[in-house]
Amino acid sequence: MQLSLLLLLLLLPPGHLPTLVLEDPTFPHLGESSQPPPRACPWRCSCPQVDTVDCANLDLQVFPNNITKAARYLKLQNNQLQELPYNELSRLSGLQTLDLHGNLISSEGLPDEAFESLPQLQYLYVAHNKLSMAPQFLPRSLRVADLAANHVMEIFPLTFGEKPALRSVYLHNNQLSNAGLPPDAFQGSEAVTTLSLSSNRLTYLPPSLPASLERLHLQNNLISKVPRGALSRQTHLRELYLQHNLLTDSGLDATTFSKLRSLEYLDLSYNLLTTVPAGLPRTLAVLHLGRNRIRQVEMEQLRGARGLRYLLLQHNELGTSGLPARALRPLRDLHTLHLYSNRLDRVPRGLPRRLQALVMLHNRVATLDARDLAATPDLAELNLAYNRLVSARVHRRAFCRLRALQSLDLTGNQLTRLPTGLPTSLRVLRLQRNQLRALEPEPLAGLDQLRELGLAHNRLRVGDIGPGTWHQLQELKVLDLSHNELSFVPPDLPEALEELHLQGNRISHVGPEAFLSTPHLRALFLRANKLHMTSISAEAFLGLTHLRVVDTADNPEQVLVTLPPSASQQLRAGGS
Repeated sequence: MQLSLLLLLLLLPPGHLPTLVLEDPTFPHLGESSQPPPRACPWRCSCPQVDTVDCANLDLQVFPNNITKAARYLKLQNNQLQELPYNELSRLSGLQTLDLHGNLISSEGLPDEAFESLPQLQYLYVAHNKLSMAPQFLPRSLRVADLAANHVMEIFPLTFGEKPALRSVYLHNNQLSNAGLPPDAFQGSEAVTTLSLSSNRLTYLPPSLPASLERLHLQNNLISKVPRGALSRQTHLRELYLQHNLLTDSGLDATTFSKLRSLEYLDLSYNLLTTVPAGLPRTLAVLHLGRNRIRQVEMEQLRGARGLRYLLLQHNELGTSGLPARALRPLRDLHTLHLYSNRLDRVPRGLPRRLQALVMLHNRVATLDARDLAATPDLAELNLAYNRLVSARVHRRAFCRLRALQSLDLTGNQLTRLPTGLPTSLRVLRLQRNQLRALEPEPLAGLDQLRELGLAHNRLRVGDIGPGTWHQLQELKVLDLSHNELSFVPPDLPEALEELHLQGNRISHVGPEAFLSTPHLRALFLRANKLHMTSISAEAFLGLTHLRVVDTADNPEQVLVTLPPSASQQLRAGGS
C-alpha cells in the first residue's frame, strides 16, 4: 500500500495533493475488504446466531427491545415478564420459535392480536405462566403449542382449530372443564398426534378429538364416563392414559375401546372398576388395571386382547375364585403378570405357558404344590414375598421345573428351612425376614450361578450353618446375613464374594483368618454388633486389596481398623 500511495503522489501535478483521512473507523483502509457492522443484540442477552436471540434466565421484567428482525428463535423463558407488547412482536414476522415458559404472563397481558403478525410461528411455549384463557387466535403455521401449568379455564375454536400443521398440544395442569373445551376445538387440525389434557377438571372424555391422535393423556381428571362413540374415530391411537379418574364399569361399554385397532398401551389404574373392561383390542400390549376394585377376571373379557404382554392387576380385590383356572388362557404371549396386594391364597391355575415374570407379593399364599408352577417353564422372575408360606406346605418339587428361573423372592414368609429343588439357573435368591434356623449344603447344591443371596432378619447362628454350605456358590457376589444371631464371621465364605452384610448380629471379635477365603471383598458391613476398639485383629484385612468400604458404626466402642496400604487410600469407613 505504501508504494502505491507514493506513485500516486508523484504523478499528481503540484498543488493537487489529495486530502487523506487516516484511521477513520467508518471507512475501510485502502486495500482491505469492508467488514459488516456488529449485529445488534438486546442488553444482557446473547445472540449466538444471526437468527437466534437468547434472553433466558435473566429475571427480565420488560420485553427486550432491539431484537433483530431476522430473529427466528427467541428464548425468553424463566424471566419475570407480565405482558407481551404487540408493537414489539409485530416487528418479528419471521419468528418460528417463541419460548416464554416460566414467566408471569396473564391473559390480560396477552392481547388477542399478539400472534397475528407471526405467520411463520411453529413452536410456542407458554407453560408455567398465569393464563386464565388460551389465546383466541394462533397462527396456522403452528406445530407445537405448550400451555401447560397455567390456570386456563377456556380455549376457543381458533386457538387450536384450523391448524393443518399442528402436531402436539400440551394443556395439562390447568383448570379446564368440559364446558371450557368447545366441540370444534380441533376442527381443521387433522395432524395432531399428541394431546395432553391431564390434571384438569374434565368429567367425561371430550368428544370430537382429532382422528389423527396417537397419544392421549387424560389422567388426573374427574372422568366417570367415556361417551359411546367418543373414541370411534381414533384408529391411530397407540397410547391412552386414563389413570387417576372416577371410571366405573357403567362408564365404559363393550365398544369403548373396540375401534382402537392401533392401541398398544392402556392405563386404567386408580379408578373404580370392579371388572376388566370388555372389547379390548388385540393390538394391546400393556394393560394397567392396578388400584381398582376388581374382584373378577373372566376369559371372555380378555379373549380379544390376545397380543397382551403386560397385565398389571396389583392392589385389587382378587381372591382365588375371582381368577379361575384358564381365565388368562387367551393371553398366550403374556410376559409379565402383576398380582401383588390382592387376596389370593394360592398361585392361579392355568397361567400362560410363556409367562416370564409373576409378581405376587402381599397376598395370602400358604401352599405351593408340585404342579402350581409346572405350566410356566419359561418363568425368569417369581416374587412370592410377604405371603404365608411355611416350609411344611412348600412341596419339595415346587420349583424344580422352572429351569429358566433367575430371581426368586420369598422374603417375609414363615419358612424355617431353605426350599429344596431350587433351579440351577438362579442368580438372585431372597429369603430375608423368615424364621430360618439352619443352613445346609443340600438345598444350595448346584447353584453355581447364584450371585446374590439374602438371608437377613432370620434366626441363624454360626453353629447352625453346616460345613460346605457355601462350597458350590462359586459366583456369589453379595451375601446378606445381617440381623441374625451370629457371634462371629462364618468361616469358608465363597471366594468370589464382594459384598458382605453382617450388621445387626452379635459379633464381638474378628480374628486374623476371618476373610482369608474372600480375597475379592469390596464392602464389609459390621455396624450394630458388639465390637470394641481392639475386637478386630490387625491381620484381619491383610490381602483384601479391593476393600473400599468398612462400616463399623453403632458398636459399643469406636473400632480400630487396620488396612493394607493398597486399600486404605480409597477406604470409606463408617465409625472406624
